[in-house]
Amino acid sequence: MSKTFYNPPTLVLQQLGSVILMGFLNRWRGFPGWLMKYGLKSLPVANGATGMGCIGYPGHPVWEVTGACNLRCIHCHAVSGQREKDELSTDEGKKLIDMIAQEEEFRTIVFTGGEPLVRPDLFELLDHAKAVGLRSIIATNGHLIDEEVAYKLKEHGVVCNAISLDAANPEIHDRIRNKPGAFELAMRAIEATKKAGILLQINTTAMEYNLNELPRLIRLADSLGAGIMLMYQLVAVGRGEKIEKATLKKKANRSLSHIIREGQRLSKTIVEPVAGPQYWPYILEQGGIKNGFLLRLAGKVFHGCAAGRGFVYVKANGDVWPCPFIEVSGGNVRYQSFHEIYHHSPVFRDLRRREETLKGLCGECKYRTVCGGCRGRAHSYFGDYLAEDPRCFMNLTT
Repeated sequence: MSKTFYNPPTLVLQQLGSVILMGFLNRWRGFPGWLMKYGLKSLPVANGATGMGCIGYPGHPVWEVTGACNLRCIHCHAVSGQREKDELSTDEGKKLIDMIAQEEEFRTIVFTGGEPLVRPDLFELLDHAKAVGLRSIIATNGHLIDEEVAYKLKEHGVVCNAISLDAANPEIHDRIRNKPGAFELAMRAIEATKKAGILLQINTTAMEYNLNELPRLIRLADSLGAGIMLMYQLVAVGRGEKIEKATLKKKANRSLSHIIREGQRLSKTIVEPVAGPQYWPYILEQGGIKNGFLLRLAGKVFHGCAAGRGFVYVKANGDVWPCPFIEVSGGNVRYQSFHEIYHHSPVFRDLRRREETLKGLCGECKYRTVCGGCRGRAHSYFGDYLAEDPRCFMNLTT
């Protein structure tokens, strides 16, 4: 039996409260349209969420079911693109799904990769997730999704396809994805997803190579009928290390927050940052909120970086990371219970107490609750997931 998004009702109120506050701060004209078109379909996707934050929402377990992929994207946090020799087996995967389902705060599961659709037993795993009450989300490059596959995903319990799209310009998208024709196949997957009645999410990675494209891409996502758009920032891990120069510096990070805010104002699609938690204090300050009751209220529904505190990333071999950009394992589900790792390993304990454990400017900042800095960037640049975020722009004066 599914864990319902409406029980307890406070979950729906928290989700709605975060959307309303975000909409108010951004002067979101598209809110009525989003509510009518996507509101009910989005609730099962954010099932159990306690608000908005980095990588969508807290209460968000992601399993990298395989390292194998049919693309070699230039920015991927993975390196090889090949199937790992020690990936969890079907039975081990089902055991992991059972352990995730036993956690009250987790009501969805995201299957990612690599490319999840290249894993032969994916539909068996989807069926198991459905049987234990979890709603499933597929994070995919879309190349293997036609109408037949989309309807099959729907039948096996998928409530959202998160399809990667990095530019409205096909040439730029294909260059980033390192494959001619990638844009056309992504568009085919988008149309098939909508036809099957699955909520469409667009995943984008912002970098210097496509920053100027992003306003147009937000408009495209809206016109394509995306209910959600996650705007990742490039973090210099995996293949992304080779293009570190394309990561957004402080001023560009601020420009991205402005692009998201302006794009959100007119779009029916909800646009949320990933690896850019400064967006939340940015929109608060743009709305004139710097202290007082409204800032404390925002801390209840804006969570900023969710790494290790609502978000968890399980590698293909069973290692449990706080997020795909923090390459620190809290343990392995082959040898420890998921519950023990998630609740008691040092890395997760540190991140769950970030108001007390953060260092440098992040540790002193009044926005520790609504932002917290990108822990993945801190780890990438300083080797310390508790260090200050080197790309925070909140103290810039020019």
